[in-house]
Amino acid sequence: MADSFDALAATSNAERTAVYKKAAWRLIPFLCLCLVAAYLDRVNVGFAKLQMANDLMFTDAIYGFGAGIFFIGYFIFEVPSNIILEKVGARMWIARIMITWGIISSAFMFTDDIYWGAIATWFNCTDAEFTFYVLRFLLGACEAGFFPGIILYLTYWFPGSRRTKVIAMFMTAIAISNVIGAPVSGAIMQYMQGMGGLRGWEWLFLLEGIPSVIVGLLVFVFLPDGPRHAEWLDEREKNFIIQQVQEDDAGKSELGKGHSLWDAFSDYRVWFLALVYFSGVICFYAINFWMPTIIQELGVDKKDFLKVGLLSMIPWGISAVVMVIWGAHSDKTGERRWHVACSLLLGVSGLIGLALVGHAPIPSMIALTLVASGTLSFVATFWSLPTAFLSGTAAAAGIAFVNSVGNLGGHFGPDLIGRIRTMSGGASEAAFLALAAIAVVGAVITIAIPNTQKKLN
Repeated sequence: MADSFDALAATSNAERTAVYKKAAWRLIPFLCLCLVAAYLDRVNVGFAKLQMANDLMFTDAIYGFGAGIFFIGYFIFEVPSNIILEKVGARMWIARIMITWGIISSAFMFTDDIYWGAIATWFNCTDAEFTFYVLRFLLGACEAGFFPGIILYLTYWFPGSRRTKVIAMFMTAIAISNVIGAPVSGAIMQYMQGMGGLRGWEWLFLLEGIPSVIVGLLVFVFLPDGPRHAEWLDEREKNFIIQQVQEDDAGKSELGKGHSLWDAFSDYRVWFLALVYFSGVICFYAINFWMPTIIQELGVDKKDFLKVGLLSMIPWGISAVVMVIWGAHSDKTGERRWHVACSLLLGVSGLIGLALVGHAPIPSMIALTLVASGTLSFVATFWSLPTAFLSGTAAAAGIAFVNSVGNLGGHFGPDLIGRIRTMSGGASEAAFLALAAIAVVGAVITIAIPNTQKKLN
């Protein structure tokens, strides 16, 4: 084994880079497919809202709270899920996650078909409202562990010096899911309304939940638990990747990291990074869940869901390109903190723009593009920070903790906009400014984390 590693280690940088490219091309496209399915099921409620809010008499506050309650379930089950993944293996656990969330996502078609009686009354909800809340919570619980699990999984394959670009490539799936999902969701609701006795939004949940189940089954076939189990790598390549990752983990000792569960929660940097991630995620999901509504209010015919979907492609398509370029630049320079902070500030500029331009179509689309580009670039570059000093069980727990706390922003962001819109008669400007202020705080905290910068520089 040592001879095999030494033979590869002695080769040129180009040959060693080829090994990582081989791994990336084998893993990233399939992982992107998984993430596309995840985000379709997570955010298609933003399009469904354009119909189901009227059908079920949901106010903006009800929709905002329901969209965000997903992240409560996500928060509760995130850390346990990631620890289980490390113990049982990525293939089995990611497959379980995807299959269960696909089933729950499709179940949203029954939102107004379940009778709760006194239970719903006790919570001061209609049956449909209560079902909406329950299913969103269960969807979050089922999906918990998927994204941090993938981030953890990528640390098995790529050392820190190559990780940001790989994560950015993986994260393009978020933009792709919106670029593809937006017009598809709009078309389903517009052209399948009433087909088979189902409303457009019911078809939307049914049809976009099924792919997750199918892809989840494919995980068993295409996703190895780690380099050692990859049949498409020869022994020399396996040993090289494993050795490189081990050396990367060993180098983290200079930052005082540990491998244990306690090391994750006793490190103050983990808590600060959780706050940073919260600040970015609250902006990302606020805009993601409300973008179809924002675009519709720019003067689009309220029944032209396809046009809303096509216009939604623009911010996400541009943001995908920006994110990959920004992630590659971070890897090239070796700098992380300022890349994360500047991404947040780019999103801030877009949020302020949305608050100032009113319903002017072109300026609003530019502002939405700035928010999408900034928040996506933030998510892609951010994960280089915790993975720079955590490994082993500490990485599994720490990454999951940061992601779970951060994703609580996914609850508060949409809920904040919904409540402000309800109180103000549909105006969102105050919410945009509040989100911008939160993102600024996140940027300041990012720059104030000294030891992470020392490692990366």
